[in-house]
Amino acid sequence: MAYGSATASVVSDDGYHAAERLHHRLQLDLACESSDAVYCRELVRIRQDLIELLALPSTTQLVFSASGTDVHHCLAKQLSRQTVLPPRIIMIEANETGKGVAAALKGEGHVELCTLTIRQADGQPKPQNQIDAEAESLVYSAVTSGQTVLLIVLDQSKTGLIAPSLHCVVRLQQRFKEHLVIFVDACQFRIAAATLRAYLAQGFLVALTGSKFLTGPSFSAALLSAQPHDIALSQDLPPVNFGLLMRWEIALYELQTFQALPVAEIERFLAQFAEAIDQALCSHACFEALPVPKLDRLPLITTSQWDHIQSIFPFLLYHTAPKRMPLSTAETVAIYQQVPISFQSNDQPAVATARCQLGQPVACGSREGIEVSALRLCLSARLIVNALRHPNQGEIIIADALTVLAKTAWLIHSTEPHHVKSNL
Repeated sequence: MAYGSATASVVSDDGYHAAERLHHRLQLDLACESSDAVYCRELVRIRQDLIELLALPSTTQLVFSASGTDVHHCLAKQLSRQTVLPPRIIMIEANETGKGVAAALKGEGHVELCTLTIRQADGQPKPQNQIDAEAESLVYSAVTSGQTVLLIVLDQSKTGLIAPSLHCVVRLQQRFKEHLVIFVDACQFRIAAATLRAYLAQGFLVALTGSKFLTGPSFSAALLSAQPHDIALSQDLPPVNFGLLMRWEIALYELQTFQALPVAEIERFLAQFAEAIDQALCSHACFEALPVPKLDRLPLITTSQWDHIQSIFPFLLYHTAPKRMPLSTAETVAIYQQVPISFQSNDQPAVATARCQLGQPVACGSREGIEVSALRLCLSARLIVNALRHPNQGEIIIADALTVLAKTAWLIHSTEPHHVKSNL
């Protein structure tokens, strides 16, 4: 029961077979051609397949990289080389983007890194107008000091947020276009092709990975721009990496199957799933759903796409006895690590045997003086494909998600004092 696609996923059987076919073809080609020639040709093919699947202009620049973190590092490196004053890089807090991103951006040393927080001290989302005001202030002060700015827009964060707002970003672009580079971190790849096209048409750089929503293997990233960009990566990284080819081949297969689905059916299932999960989180005393504000991409996107519907559901854990208290980050990590384990025992409920996967904990401030983290239940492209390909499969996938929550609740309950005493 794989509902942890905001972190990573196990490769599907069909995805594995796609990689296997590519591996066989590579072996035949390498018997009579150089590795450079074979790698270059396959990379061009995968690039072209992605451009066609996403209906992007043929002039789209698409450069592969080992990871989203590497893309951040290379952008900062390129930018710092082209400016006299240290460029100001504005990113979202590491809790919501990735622990290694800040280090990657500061790797060259010749940058000024500023961070926007998007959650309040108790983990609730910060009001959008406050986030936007901070972003605008940081951009304005840098530009008036003669600095170039790289503004990183997150779509979506680890807990499913978009920040800063696109209203704010477009205003800043219009005012400071000559001094501002806008980079959309869409490494979750929880965006529709139409959304990606709108970002590129606006002149934004966009990073994607095949390892989150698409459920491909980790370490498969790409940077896209609508045209050659001064700050874009100058070459594919690393120069020859057949593992990168294999990983993207799997992601490409998953994207192809997802893109073949009717958009209206995707939206219908996403809405059904969201309603069921919201209801389940509200009905369990041991859970507290963290609000995810509406996924608003106005003014760039004026017609709704499937990606306006929530697909990452973050929630905090609570003990319910002897009184309701939040689980600490350490306790939440312990629960997370036990969720995939099948507990086989005659005196355990059936749900205890389920092997489940959730997104790893994300630090979300504190409650009642306790540092807390949220777990994440996530829909993936593969789950949506499975839901829509077969009759009644959607109901099964929703039921399985509810089982994951029930297993989590059982694990919390099993650690509470009254439960432990009853088993002594």
